[in-house]
Amino acid sequence: MLKKADFKENEASTAIVIGSGFGGLAAAIRLSCKGYQVVVLEKLDAPGGRAYVHRRDGYTFDAGPTIITAPFLLEELWELCGKKMSDDVDLRLMDPFYRIRFDDGTHFDYTGDPARMRAEVAKFAPEDLPGYKRFLAEAEKCYKLGFQELSSTAFDSLGDLVRAIPSMIKMRAWESIYKLVARHLKNDKIRQVMSFHPLLIGGNPFSVTAVYALINSLERRHGVHSAMGGTGSLIKGLAGLLAGRGVQIRLNSEVKRIEVVDGKAQGVTLANGEFIPADIVVSNADAAWTYQKLIAPEHRKVWTDSKVNSSKYSMSLFVWYFGTDKQYPDVPHHMILLGKRYKELLTDIFKKHKLADDFSLYLHRPTATDPSLAPAGGDAFYVLAPVPNLASGTDWAKEAEPYRQAIAKYLDESVLPGFEKHIKTSFCMTPQDFQDRLLSVKGAAFGFEPLLLQSAWFRPHNRSEDVQGLYMVGAGTHPGAGIPGVLSSAKALMSVVAEPKKALA
Repeated sequence: MLKKADFKENEASTAIVIGSGFGGLAAAIRLSCKGYQVVVLEKLDAPGGRAYVHRRDGYTFDAGPTIITAPFLLEELWELCGKKMSDDVDLRLMDPFYRIRFDDGTHFDYTGDPARMRAEVAKFAPEDLPGYKRFLAEAEKCYKLGFQELSSTAFDSLGDLVRAIPSMIKMRAWESIYKLVARHLKNDKIRQVMSFHPLLIGGNPFSVTAVYALINSLERRHGVHSAMGGTGSLIKGLAGLLAGRGVQIRLNSEVKRIEVVDGKAQGVTLANGEFIPADIVVSNADAAWTYQKLIAPEHRKVWTDSKVNSSKYSMSLFVWYFGTDKQYPDVPHHMILLGKRYKELLTDIFKKHKLADDFSLYLHRPTATDPSLAPAGGDAFYVLAPVPNLASGTDWAKEAEPYRQAIAKYLDESVLPGFEKHIKTSFCMTPQDFQDRLLSVKGAAFGFEPLLLQSAWFRPHNRSEDVQGLYMVGAGTHPGAGIPGVLSSAKALMSVVAEPKKALA
């Protein structure tokens, strides 16, 4: 039964938050400030979820998110607690935001400086400069309509959807982002540079709605940042805010079942059999997993097993973490290495669910900004390859090492010559880990694929359609994946969550 350590004895409404990723921590802060007494339940041995931190042999590796955009969404959480983020976290603006390297060795430095960006476009295709200007205008429109107006608004009813339709039409939401880009830009490389962003949130640029052009504007307006100490320092800061409010994060506490009686959530049962009651339950776990694995079928009329199984899921990721005893100053903090194939590779990943022989990569070198993440004279890296989710049937126990070796060979021949003899620590994460460790259906790294008919009202709602007193935050609900997305989901939650019975003193 409920332990006194979890909730204090008073009349305040109680809330359980499942999962301590960015979405869960943001939701817990907002609920606490609203007057709920909150406990956060985390399966792993440390907070963060996909933003978990690995420490090996003197090296520090962020497990997942490394690109910090829309820092104002984080600053809001500190302000709610009467504090300043800058007192706890040192964010550094990246320059460039990314270096995008093509297979022929040429590269595009993507920055927030308008003049430098025009120069980069002109370097490859001066004839595309007028089209680039038109694309920026479209991206700005998507930002204002898609992000400022809709991202933190819960799509709770058909009426909410209907009210959003004029904005969706203005953004040509039925169009893919690649098609939007291709309408304005002719050069193939520039098309790739301006359309790759949805991959950062699990979307195929050839399928995902053009609304996601907003990412381009979001980055230009607010910059791309990195946190000193790694993304984990943000998690540590958010956990500190909760501790300051008396909110407990219970680690090693996997939720086995959300208990539902007469259609209402009553609390949760942990894997160890402990029952924790609560007035409301907020799940930051994978939305598909929440419905399919944590709620008995008889309580689900909308998100049935059939609907969960027939939904389309994002790709997954293969991530190789390694530390070297040598530094590579020519490699910037964020580097995208695009392979020879673009559309064809994405078709293999998203449509054919086929593990291809080639790949495109994201190479992360945080020690370019923060040398403390590696022993003196060394570098910390991770390299990430988008791969099919587990629908591919790939046996990662067999394929992980050959795939890692292929990536190593590519890096050796391109941007890290001879690096393997300098590796001092090394480990990998595969789609199987996304399923087994992070409890994600099909090992999808970003939950539901952000297609038009799997966005907004068509995603699992912030207020559950099936269970009273159950709410959703995180990548699987509105507005979607990525740090700005999951932080915005916690804001959307506030517009639909029940008022607490009594505010805490």
